[in-house]
Amino acid sequence: MNQKIIFIDVDGTLLNYENELPKSADLAIKEARKRGHRVYICTGRSKAEVYDYLWDIGLDGMIGGNGSYVEDGDTVVMHQLITKEQCRHIVDWLKSRHLEFYLESNEGLFASENFEIRGEPVVQEYCKRKGKEGANQKKVRDVFPEMIFGGELYRDDVNKVSFILESYQDHLDSIKEFPDLKPGTWGGAGETALFGDLGVKDITKAHAIDELLKYLGADRQDTFAFGDAKIDIPMLEYCQVGVAVNSGGDEIKVMADYVTDDVDNDGIYKAFVHFGLIDNFLNL
Repeated sequence: MNQKIIFIDVDGTLLNYENELPKSADLAIKEARKRGHRVYICTGRSKAEVYDYLWDIGLDGMIGGNGSYVEDGDTVVMHQLITKEQCRHIVDWLKSRHLEFYLESNEGLFASENFEIRGEPVVQEYCKRKGKEGANQKKVRDVFPEMIFGGELYRDDVNKVSFILESYQDHLDSIKEFPDLKPGTWGGAGETALFGDLGVKDITKAHAIDELLKYLGADRQDTFAFGDAKIDIPMLEYCQVGVAVNSGGDEIKVMADYVTDDVDNDGIYKAFVHFGLIDNFLNL
C-alpha cells in the first residue's frame, strides 16, 4: 500500500472522555507507522495540552488550535496567532461581562481570576454529558491538570480563547463584538453549549491539513481523517476518506465515508484494519 497520511482528532476520537488512550489505538498507530504511514493528531488542543503519553505513541506531528498550528516533527509549518491587541480586546470584553475564561497558548492554559470556582459546575456538567463516572466530583484541575492561574492575560502567543457561557446570548454577542475573529461554541449544541470560543479567522482543520500536505509534497488522495464532532466535518470532507466514530454526533456520522466503533470498543484499531492500514493482529 502507498504511504497514507492519517489525521486523528483527540478528544472523543483517539481518547475517551476519561482522557484514556485505548491500548488498541496505541498499537494500531504504532503498527501503521511501522508500515510507513504518517500519523498526525488534529485537535482543538494547543501544544501545551498534548501530554507525553500522546507523544509516546510516536506521532509524526500535530495540528493544534483547530487548525491554527501545524507541526511536522520538530518543524513548525504554520502558526497563526491572535494578536496581542485582539487578546487585550477579548480579555477586557469578557471581564466587563463577568465571564470567566482561559487563554490557550502553546506555552500553557492561562485562566482568568475566578475560572477555577466558576468552572467547577461547568466541567462537572461537561463530564456528566460525556458519561464520565464521578462527574459530580470533578474539579477544574482534574480536567485541566496543567492550567496556570495568576498568569499574564494580555498575551501575544494565544491560539484561541474559551469562555464559560452564562447564556447563549454571550456567544451571539461575541459574533458581533469580534468580526475579526472566528467565534464558536463547544460542550453542547446550540443553546446547550457550555463554552464559547474565539479563534483566528478563516482557520479550519482542513486548511491546516492542506498546508501540511503542501509542505510534505503529499497527495490529498492518500489522506484519512478520523473525528467525532461538528468541528471535524471540514477535515473529513477534505480528506480522501473520512471516518467518524460511532460515539460521535449525528451530523458527522451522516456525512462520513465510514462509521467505525466507539472509542472504547477499539474503533480506531478496527477502522485501520478495515482500510488495510494494518493487519488484524489482535483478532478484534
